[in-house]
Amino acid sequence: MKMEQYIRAIAGTFILVSLALAHFHSRYWLFLTAFVGLNLLQSAFTRWCLMEDILDKAGVAKKER
Repeated sequence: MKMEQYIRAIAGTFILVSLALAHFHSRYWLFLTAFVGLNLLQSAFTRWCLMEDILDKAGVAKKER
């Protein structure tokens, strides 16, 4: 998979998990959903994504080979 696909999968997982936690545990988990959404929005404008840096250091390739 490409790094972009990993980032989308991770963001989607964080959102779904935080929504489930908000439903079953506490509404404060919705702050995690908002945090992920804000990071996605800022990365669209700044072209910088923290998860991309983390995956790059973990050795995930940016493009398929």
